[in-house]
Amino acid sequence: MLKRTLFFSNPCSLSVKNKQLVIKQDDKDSTSVPIEDVGLAVFEHQQIKISMPLLDELADNNVAVLFCDRRHMPHSMLFPLEGNHLQAEVYRKQAMASEPLKKQLWKQTVEAKIHNQASLLKKLCLPYEDLLLMKQNVKSGDSTGREGYAARIYWSRLFGNDFTRDRNGMPPNNMLNYGYIILRAAVARAITGSGLFPTFGIHHHNRYNAFCLADDIMEPYRPFVDATVYYLNEMYPGELDLNKEIKAGLLKTLTVDVYFRKSSRPLMVGLSQTTASLAKCFYGDKRTIDYPFLN
Repeated sequence: MLKRTLFFSNPCSLSVKNKQLVIKQDDKDSTSVPIEDVGLAVFEHQQIKISMPLLDELADNNVAVLFCDRRHMPHSMLFPLEGNHLQAEVYRKQAMASEPLKKQLWKQTVEAKIHNQASLLKKLCLPYEDLLLMKQNVKSGDSTGREGYAARIYWSRLFGNDFTRDRNGMPPNNMLNYGYIILRAAVARAITGSGLFPTFGIHHHNRYNAFCLADDIMEPYRPFVDATVYYLNEMYPGELDLNKEIKAGLLKTLTVDVYFRKSSRPLMVGLSQTTASLAKCFYGDKRTIDYPFLN
């Protein structure tokens, strides 16, 4: 089931009643949304009032909650500490994963990312064949750095030779930043829903990063965000301030169809398939992660 994404950009009071998220704005009748239908909620305005019982109910339903700062950029995230009834057992399997297994899983991840980057370039009628060759040469653990090399070529073709992917760089870096934060939250939600611990990465590792596994798993999904940003940048070239239309467009990335070998489904649903397959890899029931293809 495709979960809804809610975006709150105006002052309001939010509470819970009968498993419903109740939204109350001044001089307007209250409205409600079934919490079980929500997958992601973004709270942007600084004057939003949220009840503690509502936050508790959102956590119980594994809703990824993003809080924005005064610049209207996602700043922090709420997610449940218990997301699966087999969580302790899955944690043990994840923590015991061997280095060769993690290196093979990272190899698959890099291959899937480069494939989707090449697919996006092909879709935009840009040169892509050399990226497919790089995909074929990815070694265990990406020991030869094919991911970084492919990225340099990819960005120069997608946004021009003058573009540098930098969090603090010129547009459309700001659109990419926002889109990746939304994606990361959705990935973290899927990870906890599959009983995995988001801090234990298969490649990323940083003592200050609580979402290393999310940073791993989101890599092949990044080109879906890049595709959205490409078209938004065509509509709003050089836009320094992200308006509501841009943010709405970036949020819709979670609903685009992604394609697996035998099925297609909305991206947010696809994430759960990916993380569930990763859990099976840690159990030894599978050898490959189910990553989607960008068409």
